[in-house]
Amino acid sequence: QVQLVESGGGSVRPGGSLKLSCAASESIAYIANMGWYRQAPGKQREWVAQSTNMDFADYSNSVKGRFSVFRDNHSNTLYLQMNQLKPEDTGVYYCKAVTASVSWGQGTQVTVSP
Repeated sequence: QVQLVESGGGSVRPGGSLKLSCAASESIAYIANMGWYRQAPGKQREWVAQSTNMDFADYSNSVKGRFSVFRDNHSNTLYLQMNQLKPEDTGVYYCKAVTASVSWGQGTQVTVSP
């Protein structure tokens, strides 16, 4: 099972930017499906963005046009560039990889407040 470690979270003001990283314990070049999810306090975990190894990316409507997901196969890292952050983007962000099993990272906190 691939191990995933997220980093890059923090506190920002509305309109700010953050870049999250998800470092994998093995090559991600052959992991067909990876993604980012988030969980706000008191809410269920929700899908944010998807990345495939065929350079396909997709986003939830709530982040489309503001977030960008991309891979660096050399460093085995999945990134999430988040721009124009809003208070409703606050939550714990998790990285997910689907191989023979499903792997999750431990999460990184993102807080957007004035």
